[in-house]
Amino acid sequence: MPRPSAKAVRPCSRLEKINDALDESPAPAHEWRALQGVLGLDLLTRLVGISQSSARRYISGTRSTPDVIAARLHFLAFVVGDLAGAYNDIGVRRWFDRPREGLDGNTPAQTLGDEWSPADDAPRRVRELTRALAPSPPT
Repeated sequence: MPRPSAKAVRPCSRLEKINDALDESPAPAHEWRALQGVLGLDLLTRLVGISQSSARRYISGTRSTPDVIAARLHFLAFVVGDLAGAYNDIGVRRWFDRPREGLDGNTPAQTLGDEWSPADDAPRRVRELTRALAPSPPT
């Protein structure tokens, strides 16, 4: 079997780097609306750890989303994206408040807690559960 040329490998490597950069780049203006549509404002603000009045200001653009909140929102966008492959919107909402064995019997919402960062251990455990639900990419 012939080896891929260096030219063939480079574009894939570049695309992977671009994809990684996009994965690490929150886009709160879009993520607020998308997540609100799936989760509803009550659950979304509870998961992100802010008041509904603050969320409304961020959603309307009258106030900029702080970096720490944008990071949580971005993380939740990936979690919801993973869940969307296995659940409808109602199922996604319920998923956050149902105990999970993989979280020692706690709910994902409890596991995240009030003040969390995507780099913390608890959110990583939540994301591991959702990644297991996401379909594998074709080979």
